[in-house]
Amino acid sequence: MVNVHKGVLVECDPAMKQFLLYLDETMALGKKFILKDLDDTHVFILAEVVQTLQERVGDLMDQNSFPITQK
Repeated sequence: MVNVHKGVLVECDPAMKQFLLYLDETMALGKKFILKDLDDTHVFILAEVVQTLQERVGDLMDQNSFPITQK
């Protein structure tokens, strides 16, 4: 029997990949979304979670950036 999943290949740095693996392990998006961990910089994920994942990554980037104050 063949199982077919529609997915997206994601290329990222190792630090972001660890964040994605953490989200997958804790089921932070409601379910496991990584279909295949390919190598140090690539993962294959479910296509249906791409939008939600982009929002989560955007939130992470907002938390890690500091506003520039004008003088």
